[in-house]
Amino acid sequence: MSEPEPNHTPALALPDLSGAVPTSAEARAKRRIAALEEELQMMHQEKGTKQRKTTYYVSQGRAIRRMVILYTSLEDLIAENDRRYEEQPEDNTTEQDRLQRGYITLAQAVPWLHEKLGELDIDDSEDMLKKLKKGADAARGDDTSTLKDLVAGWVNQDFHPSCLLKADDKHSRGFMHDTCGKLLCPAEWDWSDARVKAGIRDRTSEYIVSENSWPLFLYENYSPDSSNLEKGLFKSKILVQAFKATFTSPSSAREADGDGDGADILENNRRARRALNQAKVKTCVASIINMRKVTPRSIAYIVCQVRFALSGVTSWRTVDGDFDYEMFWNNTVDFFEDVPGPVAQRRVAHLLEWWTRKIFGRNHREDLTPEVVSKMSVTALAEQRKAIEDAAYDSD
Repeated sequence: MSEPEPNHTPALALPDLSGAVPTSAEARAKRRIAALEEELQMMHQEKGTKQRKTTYYVSQGRAIRRMVILYTSLEDLIAENDRRYEEQPEDNTTEQDRLQRGYITLAQAVPWLHEKLGELDIDDSEDMLKKLKKGADAARGDDTSTLKDLVAGWVNQDFHPSCLLKADDKHSRGFMHDTCGKLLCPAEWDWSDARVKAGIRDRTSEYIVSENSWPLFLYENYSPDSSNLEKGLFKSKILVQAFKATFTSPSSAREADGDGDGADILENNRRARRALNQAKVKTCVASIINMRKVTPRSIAYIVCQVRFALSGVTSWRTVDGDFDYEMFWNNTVDFFEDVPGPVAQRRVAHLLEWWTRKIFGRNHREDLTPEVVSKMSVTALAEQRKAIEDAAYDSD
């Protein structure tokens, strides 16, 4: 039997520890290309993850101006909550209480945020808040643009002014327009009085229009009762129209005169989106942010939006002449949240119930808590049947 031929592959020449084992240029190039492709893939994945996070944060932020704060920064809410937890103060100012209620409202509107703030480092936290603010400001801008057009149509339709408002023109609004001027006029003055009208338009010291007055557009039938200024406040048609247009749909604003006896807006919107062979239906804002009841801060948001839409100011700002929008928002929120006692609290509760009925109808499914359901006949019958079975089992 012949011997196998020996392997004549030359032995690999190993260098000392300071040298390198020889490799082919082609092999090195292939490995370099593979490494670059892997690095590029990782960069794409990181970019996609970052983009998804940005989109999510911006989307979630759209509820903040509408539901939580219109001007105050998120950082101020967070700082107040931290202060309270660390110091546990017994006495707080009205502003501090407003901030803390704002933080609680924020935690309800964006439920994941509180925990996330504790997980992220300072840079990531600041980046997240920046994106939330971007979404919040974008939503506010969208609503401002929408209501600028809609408010003009509502005023023309309901008041038939001699000089019709143009949807794309803000310069002709404000106190120089007779109908807008009447709606913006403080409740303590009579717009039909020529001296009042001239004083406001000339901005005399006797007729200073500021956030310290409730304007007529807030009142039911736009007519305040000087002996009871709370009567009809925040119950005007134009406020209901603006709220519906913003939170449910512009078309639902046509039903502002009803008393909540119409169809369930949210349920109809949900069913329309699920129906087969239907055109795509836009999800309403209230459904997106899981709003089932009208809240004080959502009313304050609409109040400021309508006031701006009626004014002659062309760009969103905090101060309009002697009128401070931030303080006006605060005054509106405090009317609901900082009440003098239980009697006023009941009136506020009734007003919010009125608002919820006007916007969402008379359905109360959100009030069907486990405790309420436990007292109803379906639950009671189930318990009775179980009791009968248990008794029969024991007797056997």
